[in-house]
Amino acid sequence: MTIREMLEAHPHSTGGDLDALVRCVEACSDCAATCTSCADADLGERALPELIRCVRLCLDCADICDATGRIVTRQTASDVGVVRAAVEACLVACRACRQECERHAEHHEHCRICAAVCSRCEQACGDLLASMG
Repeated sequence: MTIREMLEAHPHSTGGDLDALVRCVEACSDCAATCTSCADADLGERALPELIRCVRLCLDCADICDATGRIVTRQTASDVGVVRAAVEACLVACRACRQECERHAEHHEHCRICAAVCSRCEQACGDLLASMG
């Protein structure tokens, strides 16, 4: 079963842009796992003091992505203001994490990967916000 199938089968589906919704949920899930892994990899680096901000932003981003994915998945009696705020917060967290990881990407492959995943999630959140009007 995929998230798309679940959302299509939901009796209270919003009828909005299902593609944007699915991309956002999937991107949030991928980003949460990737950011958690990047933070863990940062902690294993010898240059840890240089990566403290990266660890913090990765963990913040992972938490916000996880929560946003869950909030966006829920279709019953959703409050568009709450959903919009969560997606906006996710976009901001992904942007901050991406920018920080980009600073370290030349020296740390895990940061390069994380920056790319954050960029995809940032885009997916922006697309969902645009579809919400």
